[in-house]
Amino acid sequence: MGSAKIKQMLRTIELECESTWRMTGRRVLRQSVMEAMANVPREEFVPPDIKPFAYDNRALPIGNGQTISQPFIVALMTDLLDPRQEHVILEVGTGSGYQAAILSTLVKSVFSIEIISQLATQAANRLDRLGYHNIKVIQGDGYQGLPEQAPFDGIIVTAAASHVPIPLKEQLKPGGKLIIPVGLPFAHQELLLISKNRKGQLRTRSALDVAFVPLTGQQEQ
Repeated sequence: MGSAKIKQMLRTIELECESTWRMTGRRVLRQSVMEAMANVPREEFVPPDIKPFAYDNRALPIGNGQTISQPFIVALMTDLLDPRQEHVILEVGTGSGYQAAILSTLVKSVFSIEIISQLATQAANRLDRLGYHNIKVIQGDGYQGLPEQAPFDGIIVTAAASHVPIPLKEQLKPGGKLIIPVGLPFAHQELLLISKNRKGQLRTRSALDVAFVPLTGQQEQ
C-alpha cells in the first residue's frame, strides 16, 4: 500500500487528536504509537475487496458482523493504555487482529480473546504469517477475562459492553489501565479509562463518545 495513504492516515490522526484533546487529554500521541500505526500494514487486516479503503479513517467490516476500528480510535486507545516494553496486555475482542498487532510492537506480549471461532482462527493465522509472534489468540468469552494469565499491566476491550465486567477489573494489576467502551448498541457509548492505583483502588474517567459493535458473551446476553 502506498506511503501517501499511510501519511494521510497519520495526518488525520493528528487532526483528530487536535479536535478532541479536551475530552481525551491527548493533544499529541506518543511517537512510538504513531510509528506502530505507520509500520503495521493495515491492508493485511481487511477483506480483499476493501483493501483500497484500509487507511481511511473509518471502521470497516471484516465479516461475522464485526469491524476493524477506525485508525484514530486504535491509536487513541493504544496511547491511553500507556504501553511499555515490559507490559503484558489482555485484549478482549481480537477481530481481525489489527489492534493486537499494533500493541505487540510496543509491549512484551499480548493475550487476545475472540468469541467467534472463525475470526479467532483467521486472526491467529494472519498474525503468525505476518510475524507477530508475541500474540496469543484464544477463542473464548472475553467477558471472563483470562484469569490463568492475570494480572495484566493493561486491558483493552474493542467492543461495547453494557457495563464494565467485574472479572476484568479484578485481573488488572495495580498501576494498570483498562480501556473499554461502555453503552448500549446503536446508542450512546463512552470510551472509559479505568486506572487502578497501587492500593487497588479504581478511578474512572470518560475519554470520548464512541460507537462500537456490542460485546457478546455469557454476561452480555
